[in-house]
Amino acid sequence: MNLSTGADKNRCSWLMLLCFLSCSLVSFAQPKATINGDFPDPTTIFANGKYYTIGTSSEWGPHFPIYTSDDLRNWTQTGFVFSSAPEWTQSSFWAPEYFYNEGIYYVYYSAKRKSDGVSCIGVATSKYPDRDFVDHGVVVDYGTESIDAYVVKEGNQLYMTWKAYGLDKRPIELIASKLSADGFRLEGEPFSLLQDTARVGIEGQAFVKKDGYYYMFYSAGACCGVGCDYNVQAVRSKTIQGPYERVGAQVLLGENEDWKCMGHGTFVDGKDGKLYYLFHGYSKIGTTYTGREGLLAELQWSASGEPSFVFLPSTQLNKGQDVQFDLSKKSKTKPFLQWDFRYSKPKYSYTANGLQLEGTTASDNPTGIAMTLRPTSKVYEVGTSIDLSKSSNTAQKGVVIYGDKDRSIGLSVLDNTIQFWLVKDGKKMLIKEQAIAAGLKKLEIKLELAADLQVRAYYKESSDWVEVVPADAKLASINGISPWDRSPRPGIHFEGKETDKAVFQSLYLINKS
Repeated sequence: MNLSTGADKNRCSWLMLLCFLSCSLVSFAQPKATINGDFPDPTTIFANGKYYTIGTSSEWGPHFPIYTSDDLRNWTQTGFVFSSAPEWTQSSFWAPEYFYNEGIYYVYYSAKRKSDGVSCIGVATSKYPDRDFVDHGVVVDYGTESIDAYVVKEGNQLYMTWKAYGLDKRPIELIASKLSADGFRLEGEPFSLLQDTARVGIEGQAFVKKDGYYYMFYSAGACCGVGCDYNVQAVRSKTIQGPYERVGAQVLLGENEDWKCMGHGTFVDGKDGKLYYLFHGYSKIGTTYTGREGLLAELQWSASGEPSFVFLPSTQLNKGQDVQFDLSKKSKTKPFLQWDFRYSKPKYSYTANGLQLEGTTASDNPTGIAMTLRPTSKVYEVGTSIDLSKSSNTAQKGVVIYGDKDRSIGLSVLDNTIQFWLVKDGKKMLIKEQAIAAGLKKLEIKLELAADLQVRAYYKESSDWVEVVPADAKLASINGISPWDRSPRPGIHFEGKETDKAVFQSLYLINKS
């Protein structure tokens, strides 16, 4: 479908866009995120008096973090959809989508297939919205890419919608097909909903039914990274099949003084009777270093049926939280750690002495195992206490800021030395090494990240912190460490033989701005 509608309407759209952008600087401010830290492509559902949301996990395992809330403003993580990758999958766990039908909770999701690397849409189901999901394999296998599932119900008929042709030379399309009553397979011939004739990229569709129309909200532009230009647009039709016409401003959500590259969310009814859209955007302060954070806006309508969004007042929003964990078995609160599941296989357990970490890494992983937390600020401090008496001398153990296996920085202890190290372009180098006292039973170490992305490293043998200062300060930087689709993450680090282990007594993350 060609979305151009003539010169007059184009001029009108540009005027509406300029008006939107100028107004957004005053009324659409939301300096705080609703869900702080990297939480892209959120999908939300209301069940049993609570709200549940799941976000993209990309290459972090476990997969698809689940959060719950009583009020859509304050969210707490409760677990993950998958503790390990489903058998058919390889990587790229993107765009989960909740759907509830006849007593069953569905989570449709995108992942690359192990056999050929093609992105497909799979599904998992449970009797509960937040646990016990069982995978049922691939539902949509269509061309070179099938991502961004969204299910629509028209009468008793289910329809699956998705993004197709994202890796082809032809324009991207939003596609739909009838879906079986059990939600596990497509039925009939797929048909086109919307074609990206402008070749800007379209994806992340979500539907709202109102006054005899199906309103389809979708995201246009580049989702991720420093060059992103994501924004939310809308079309509507009297039927699922179309044809669709543009409705509302050219850009409904895009950029204001606090956030940019907004998009890809879903709608949920609030307890207050209002309709809300939970979506993601980049903070203009944290940018790619805090990732695409969860944002919330109310959907409103004009008398003629044109949609618009209004952000909540910042006083109603969740605040970023510092975290501190006692990692011993007796502690009731455990961190939801994630790691790069493609290149590391950690084995860990909580013991009386702390978190005991072992495991193996891929042969082309120079970093080692990074067990990480999501930062909610660009400036932070991450630290740990290591039980050296229970850890292997021959293992490198400490703290890390991890972008991916080829881009990371860390401070670790190995035998009787402190090592400040950097992995850049797939090569690991020591940027400072110094001796520590022999026979220590415990060592505290930390990394501090500044606003200019410089990293300072410290250790404490007794009562005072000692800084580890590299000869070349330029090396102690995480500039450029962010992967294109996710933020770098701090956490604990381990590298050693399969028989080695490390015991971490505590872990904390202080977000400083």
